[in-house]
Amino acid sequence: MSKNLNSFQTLSSLPEGPSYHSLPALEKNAGISLSKIPRSIRILLENLLRMEDGRLVAKKDIETLLGWKPKGLPEKEIPFVASRVLLQDFTGVPVVVDLAALRDAAQAFGLDPKKINPLFPLDLVIDHSVQVDAFGSPDAFEKNSAIEYDRNRERYAFLKWGQKALRNFRAIPPDMGIVHQVNLEYLATVVAERDGMAFFDTVIGTDSHTTMINGLGVLGWGVGGIEAEAALLGQPMSMLTPEVVGVRLTGKLPAGATATDAVLTVTQLLRKKNVVGKFVEFFGPGLSQLALTDRATIANMAPEYGATMGFFPVDAETLAYLRLTGRSEAQVRLVENYFKTQGMFRSADSPDPEFSDVLELDLSSIVPSLAGPKRPQDRVALTEAKASFQKSLSATVKERGFELPSASLARTVDIKSNGRDARLAHGTVVLAAITSCTNTSNPSVMIAAGLLARKAAEKGLTVAPHIKTSLAPGSRVVTDYLDAAGLTPFLDKLGFHLVGYGCTTCIGNSGPLPEAVSKAVKEGNLVVASVLSGNRNFEGRINPHVKANYLTSPPLVVAYALAGRMDLDLTTEPLGTGKDGKPVFLKDIWPGEEEIRATLARAVRPDMFATRYRTVDDGDDRWNSLKVPEGDLYAWDPSSTYIKNPPYFQGFKREPGALSDIANARVLAVLGDSVTTDHISPAGSIPEDGPAGRYLISLGVAKKDFNSFGARRGNHEVMIRGTFANIRIKNFMVPGVEGGVTVHLPSGEQTSIYDAAVRYGKKKVPLVVIAGKEYGAGSSRDWAAKGAALLGVRAVIAESYERIHRSNLVGMGVLPLQFLPGETRDTHGLTGREVFEIRRISEGLAPKKILTVKARREDGSTKSFQALARVDTPVEIEYLAHGGILPAVLRQIIKENSRPPG
Repeated sequence: MSKNLNSFQTLSSLPEGPSYHSLPALEKNAGISLSKIPRSIRILLENLLRMEDGRLVAKKDIETLLGWKPKGLPEKEIPFVASRVLLQDFTGVPVVVDLAALRDAAQAFGLDPKKINPLFPLDLVIDHSVQVDAFGSPDAFEKNSAIEYDRNRERYAFLKWGQKALRNFRAIPPDMGIVHQVNLEYLATVVAERDGMAFFDTVIGTDSHTTMINGLGVLGWGVGGIEAEAALLGQPMSMLTPEVVGVRLTGKLPAGATATDAVLTVTQLLRKKNVVGKFVEFFGPGLSQLALTDRATIANMAPEYGATMGFFPVDAETLAYLRLTGRSEAQVRLVENYFKTQGMFRSADSPDPEFSDVLELDLSSIVPSLAGPKRPQDRVALTEAKASFQKSLSATVKERGFELPSASLARTVDIKSNGRDARLAHGTVVLAAITSCTNTSNPSVMIAAGLLARKAAEKGLTVAPHIKTSLAPGSRVVTDYLDAAGLTPFLDKLGFHLVGYGCTTCIGNSGPLPEAVSKAVKEGNLVVASVLSGNRNFEGRINPHVKANYLTSPPLVVAYALAGRMDLDLTTEPLGTGKDGKPVFLKDIWPGEEEIRATLARAVRPDMFATRYRTVDDGDDRWNSLKVPEGDLYAWDPSSTYIKNPPYFQGFKREPGALSDIANARVLAVLGDSVTTDHISPAGSIPEDGPAGRYLISLGVAKKDFNSFGARRGNHEVMIRGTFANIRIKNFMVPGVEGGVTVHLPSGEQTSIYDAAVRYGKKKVPLVVIAGKEYGAGSSRDWAAKGAALLGVRAVIAESYERIHRSNLVGMGVLPLQFLPGETRDTHGLTGREVFEIRRISEGLAPKKILTVKARREDGSTKSFQALARVDTPVEIEYLAHGGILPAVLRQIIKENSRPPG
């Protein structure tokens, strides 16, 4: 790390403790007041003070952020260097693949490969690969774990190699928990201490729900894998000075309302406000009435309400949670002393910061709720759930309904499941899952679910056997306290057996429905339902056969499983008939607040967390028996279909070539507005008849062993064949057709985008993508940029970009160009059949330089126009010149550690 310049003379020392950069000293020396600046901005200020080296972070960057105004627009960029990086296994495997490839390239240039390591702590939690194949039985967890290892043995062995070979890298084995819950309960320190320096714990993660840690007062959010790799290798992340929307909380949650109801209300409120790309920071007297786990639940769904993050300040409740989860007393004291010394510890009399905008939410107004049937922001009160579902059946697709003809509304299909007859209809619940870090991190809602299950079982209620039930906690501690409370047997009795510790139903790993159920759903074209305690419910995500998906609290998941139907008003109609022959209503089995509190006090103990996390790295016999390649370099297996050495360093030279104009380029695709990274990046199942499926079959992989694009992110050959191959993508070069197809020119042949790119590549023809507004919106998916670059795309010309995808394109050496205001592909008459030249690159790039684009039509006529180079910072120009972040970093390391080959 370069020497800190300390331009504002803020370097200080805690009494008898580490040094730190003092915000009060900055306040004094810069002549400003920080008390009215949002706490999230103050954490960014400390980050800049500590990282100031004159190259990656300059004095002017600190001055830029010191000039933050509540009503100021986000026009200037600042660098941000997170103190650690967090991965899950789907996104983590390609990060480690790239680090392994970087080591190979370093050795080829005479550098000790052991020089290539993450510069900051890197934690990877294996949690995304477990699926609910087995359920409803005491051995479901054991069966699913065995299947998981069979499917993913090679990937896991590779990660174990990384843990052994790379410094600062830790892989937490499968079956330990969900990445965000493990982060909340164990990994996060709130205040970090490194090399004698104390500082705010900050994190970026390759999963959008990294924001859950904001509930603990830790600044962090989700990014793409390319940004994560850059951060690990010491590169800052550029970001616009953010707008900060304050949410003032008052009151307290009423009896019967849960943290889940609160977060669904917040999601609805903030989606309407449109906080996309902004920080959200919670404040006000209501904070004192929210448990830390309630705050974490609300912070978790920041991606669903559109914010970069949902930040909560550190206060006495934070300290209490750190103690509850077994953190050391020394760490708790460090957090308290550091935050108080920095003027960042919230108390009831702390002054409220000034925000870009403020919303009010009275917690006492929150009512039991669900969200669905298609989006997490579509909250509906429990009292209105029946009517809302019934309305959705006939509502148009545009109104987020199912547009069923009236003649089909009464359709039913009879089945036999586990020897019992059942009748499926629209609204039948076929899947009920207590899952997801959002809610399983919260003991109050988990205990409530267990108490409700106990009362239901005691009254003789049961769950129909055709309903796929599952319990997938985000932490093994959940099992410990449910056992301690004596509630596990009752959850088991209703079919909510443990199926695994990981992201299951919420990310689409719900596994197959019982065959009789899926057959009946297809036969009757039924709109059946799932209820889950997750954070996303987009159609097709949870299960391909389930169209209506509802997010709700764990106790309501159990309640709807008992009821078996969505067209039921749980507030007025009985869930079923008890063993005494009398109807049982939800109010009869809903646990009281005092009962929940008493059970929590008795069953949830700090020693549980301390004991579980003491051995979290150890793994089970399956993990420890994995055969792991030895050596500082990874032994690539040419026959592997999961892990491949990527081609990023083919033809790599010690010095970069000069930036050159782009000539004789062809268009790979012409795309419309709001093309998301889900459209561009491979995700989900691998189609048998697509380029990726055909590739796997050619290597002898059976369809049943395809796994998913997510599991194969470490194989670039699979991923590039799935780039731009989404079945819903629309390329205007091929009107009236959906899917990853294009026209190869000049032949005029219609073919897959991948096959066309290969043909162009053989003739060294550079490629261009033309797009509309908001190109690359949605989740941050690094393969949306990686895949485009490996297909040969040199530039994208769009009307506007989503921030992360634009920076990811630059990070892969792809030039993002933007049409000038008022101009589009239509105003220039572009069809995609032209040959393009992009000029004025070779004379030197500057941030946001205007370049000239010349398009030669098939009839020989030409059209020239200007476009804005969306290379926004000097560092980004450097990345582009090197061909991407990884080559830039490698050349920097070679320069710093050069020695003769041999």
